[in-house]
Amino acid sequence: MSDFEPFYDVSRSYEDNYEQGPFGAFAEALKDGNGADAAGTTSEGASASFLGQPVNLPFGIPAGPLLNSRFTTAAFRMGFDLATYKTVRSRAWGCNPFPNVLAVHPKAADGSLTPGSAELDEGVLADTNYETPISISNSFGVPSQSPDAWQPDMRAAIEAAGPGQVLVPSFQGSRVEGMSEEEYIADHATTARLVKETGAKLMVMNTSCPNEGHNRLLCHNPLLVGRITEAVKQEIGDIPLMVKLAYIPSDGDLELMVRSTVGHGTVQGFSTINTISAKLVDANGNQALPGAGRDHSGVCGNAIRGAGLDMVARLAAIREKLGLDFAINGVGGVVSPADYQAYRDAGADSVMSATGAMWDAELAHKIKASR
Repeated sequence: MSDFEPFYDVSRSYEDNYEQGPFGAFAEALKDGNGADAAGTTSEGASASFLGQPVNLPFGIPAGPLLNSRFTTAAFRMGFDLATYKTVRSRAWGCNPFPNVLAVHPKAADGSLTPGSAELDEGVLADTNYETPISISNSFGVPSQSPDAWQPDMRAAIEAAGPGQVLVPSFQGSRVEGMSEEEYIADHATTARLVKETGAKLMVMNTSCPNEGHNRLLCHNPLLVGRITEAVKQEIGDIPLMVKLAYIPSDGDLELMVRSTVGHGTVQGFSTINTISAKLVDANGNQALPGAGRDHSGVCGNAIRGAGLDMVARLAAIREKLGLDFAINGVGGVVSPADYQAYRDAGADSVMSATGAMWDAELAHKIKASR
């Protein structure tokens, strides 16, 4: 691959990235001291909205690679008008062992992974040979600083947004040993309150990372998500709430998710998808990521675009069928202006790119130039 330097350096630990990042063009953007988008698009006035907030272009970066206010501020300066602050918790939470990111090489000619395919459990090659269009492992375990650290930093991140730009805080509950379901629900509400205290204008709740035991996702339990969002909404009031979803194969389950949340007035939008879980192996067929419980990892980037577009289209169909008003944020495999447009055409009100943006810091500028 080219010698382009991703703003999150996959060759360094998460902790080093948190302390020393961002890198590459994002690091240069912070040196400029210019609070506006370098392309000048902020001066034209916001032409779109995201959960009620005016934005220049409803495009940005989802939860994951923007670790703190330095990363989110750099994203704003590089023209990403939606910058999601990496998922926070009610307590400090450690990261999975290094490495967390490997290049992933599906067998399909177009590099795609299909939900439910045998390949996901038979093994997908993962190594350090990064090639475009890029697909990577996402094996972090949702680390978080303590609220004492992230609350003041999130406040700074919110204040650094330029005109027509919005900081999007992401949060989730934490399930710990011996915790009852009621305590688990309450932890989500507590974390949402901590986010509200930073002055957040909106927030997204992550239900798409394994937090329920091995490979079990909260979003696969729509009724529990409904109960959680009810408790969260009691804490945050009128602040818009979006829920981050993984791929949900059943239309019935997806409709139940919508009915259990939007239908009860607790959720104003969905962001989808996060990753597709796959067994990752090295060239010898052995487990690619070290450590117990890491034989499978979430894969993101180019490989999941088809699944992301499918989820957005199905959500849009459910929205029309039920006559409900909710926002859809399309995520997964956006590496070009054409991918952005494909998500908008599928029914997404906004679009975000994590892996694509990591490998192409100019992606937001390219999308704006193409319009």
